[in-house]
Amino acid sequence: MPSSETASVWLAAYTTPRHEKVVARHLAVRQIEYYLPLYRAVRHWKNGCKMQVEFPVFPTYIFVHTGQRISSRLLEIPGLLAFVGAGRSATPLPESEMERLRTELPLRKFEPHPYVTVGSRVRIVAGPLAGSCGVLLRKKNELRVVLSVDLIHQSVAVEVGANEVELL
Repeated sequence: MPSSETASVWLAAYTTPRHEKVVARHLAVRQIEYYLPLYRAVRHWKNGCKMQVEFPVFPTYIFVHTGQRISSRLLEIPGLLAFVGAGRSATPLPESEMERLRTELPLRKFEPHPYVTVGSRVRIVAGPLAGSCGVLLRKKNELRVVLSVDLIHQSVAVEVGANEVELL
């Protein structure tokens, strides 16, 4: 059984903007396991052409499966700037979270979404209350937006799906 010092863990690596695929190629050459989820989007160029292009789901990040002790040597890779963590040490990602991303994400249609936390100001973009703004809450594993009527100092919590809100 490998010791905790030599065991491979998943680390989030911060890259130079738009260099995620370059870093991935360098990791592949070094035979280091990585995960770079990509999605396809149609882009319209100035000359009128439309092309389907692959973009990273998490811009400027790539996930690397390596030993924490040797991760500092990977910083020699062009475009790989740092590993995410507290201070100088990289913080490992939960193995279950990475496994779920790697196995479940390809089975569904997906696209990036702005990071929304409970307490953030959001706007409802779909459904009968589209255009309303409020504060995002979580209650019993469900998302709700608190809509307030400032004049009467009253609020109502409306249940919404994660895809029905956008960050303000």
